[in-house]
Amino acid sequence: MWKSVFYKEWLKIRWFLLLFVLGEMAVLAYSFLELNHNIVFSGAQSVWSSIIFQGYLYFKIFRFVPLVGGVLVALAQYLPEVVNKRIKLTFHIPVNENKALLLMQASGTISILLSYLLFMIPFVIASLFFLPGQIVFEGVITILPWLLAGLSSYFILSFVLLEPAWIFRLIYFLAGAYFISIHFIPAGMESYQPIVLILMLLCGLYAFAILFSGYRFRKGEC
Repeated sequence: MWKSVFYKEWLKIRWFLLLFVLGEMAVLAYSFLELNHNIVFSGAQSVWSSIIFQGYLYFKIFRFVPLVGGVLVALAQYLPEVVNKRIKLTFHIPVNENKALLLMQASGTISILLSYLLFMIPFVIASLFFLPGQIVFEGVITILPWLLAGLSSYFILSFVLLEPAWIFRLIYFLAGAYFISIHFIPAGMESYQPIVLILMLLCGLYAFAILFSGYRFRKGEC
């Protein structure tokens, strides 16, 4: 049964996920073309100095890409279910209702994480070609909150869309937007390192919020 759920969710999100991955690849190519240009015209030491002492982020254009990806996947996955009331059919399959919701959530989560890998692996390899390992490591730590923002936005928007009452949708959306904004406070390389674990913990908690909205949806709360 879980294979059927995963396949059904994949059919809904596959084109939006492809769009997300293509966006990641475009941003990746632009970032390293610009980095290569700066190294050629200013010299590697000058660029390294800018990164270390002036906070130059050669991958800054990637900042909001995971957020957009998380929103796209959530909309593709849950908006049709809610608008067309198809979610009720999910609650009638021979699987525990909460388990069915978590399977849906897991399919979207795995898809987003795989898209992250498709970006991060070439990002690290290309970065090591141009920069010292320590700078690359700091770059990965700097990107991590943005990746968590994308995953958190997916969880929060899924939770909001499944909520049956509009007033609560608005409240949850505004609260979620505030928590997501924490991931984008202007900062230099590795500045988020002290709170990365906290952001990861919050992201994990958001993943289970959909169970509450699912319960309210089944009960017809408003």
